Amino acid sequence: MPPAPLPPAPSPDRRPLLVGLHGWLLSGRLWQPLERYLEPRWSFIAPDLPGFGGRPRPRALQASLASYGRWLAEWLAAEAPERPLVLIGHSLGGSVALHAAPLLGDRLLGVIQIAAGGGVYQPRAFRQLRRGGAAFLRWRPGWLAAVPALAPLRSPLQADLRAAQGLLACSTNRGAVRQLPCLTQALRVPSLWIAGSRDQVMEPRYVRHLAAYSPLHQLELLEGAGHLPMRQMPERLAALITTWLEQELDLPAGGCAAPPAASGLRLAA
Repeated sequence: MPPAPLPPAPSPDRRPLLVGLHGWLLSGRLWQPLERYLEPRWSFIAPDLPGFGGRPRPRALQASLASYGRWLAEWLAAEAPERPLVLIGHSLGGSVALHAAPLLGDRLLGVIQIAAGGGVYQPRAFRQLRRGGAAFLRWRPGWLAAVPALAPLRSPLQADLRAAQGLLACSTNRGAVRQLPCLTQALRVPSLWIAGSRDQVMEPRYVRHLAAYSPLHQLELLEGAGHLPMRQMPERLAALITTWLEQELDLPAGGCAAPPAASGLRLAA
């Protein structure tokens, strides 16, 4: 009796697409070191958010987290229709991911948040942050963006002024900050939260605080990492992400499976 035929290999179009979302003043090139360790096992894309990197901001697009979340959902519908998705947000990009998540429906398999936390309104700290950000935007030497050796710094120097100012103001607004726990609590997919032990921008305690609102979450601390682990230690970060995708979401590299049933809160120190 001839052996049963092997099942067909999964279509590449059904592989989960990992979507990297950069933080304030940055661009999609932030993810390049990590992407080298994720591909070809995983499909990865890192768009420039409007007003940053090489993507202009449409005049009709408001510089708010909610508007950018809607833009992302619409962009993914056009660029990767029907693809299963895993959002990977960094810093402010994590807030954009939370706003986009409820708009993606069953396509969303999971959310990974890197150096993304908060949900606690701090008037003095946020006031200082807004002042410092406004001063940088006012006095930044834009002409340096033309220097080839300074290509990694090009995005902060060229970021659209209205987009940068608006997102900074929105992300430190009392209402927007207090909305983050509600958006996190509304997640219906597993989430992985990664904090750097040496992150002075988003301290681990704030990542832990926001992660606790997610019904299905895992928290990981990257020892020795600062605010940009995708550039500081991309190999370790890629290994952590791959392990979570394979174990928590039951996704073999290059394949796709439905997210597991709810299993309760999960925490890792």
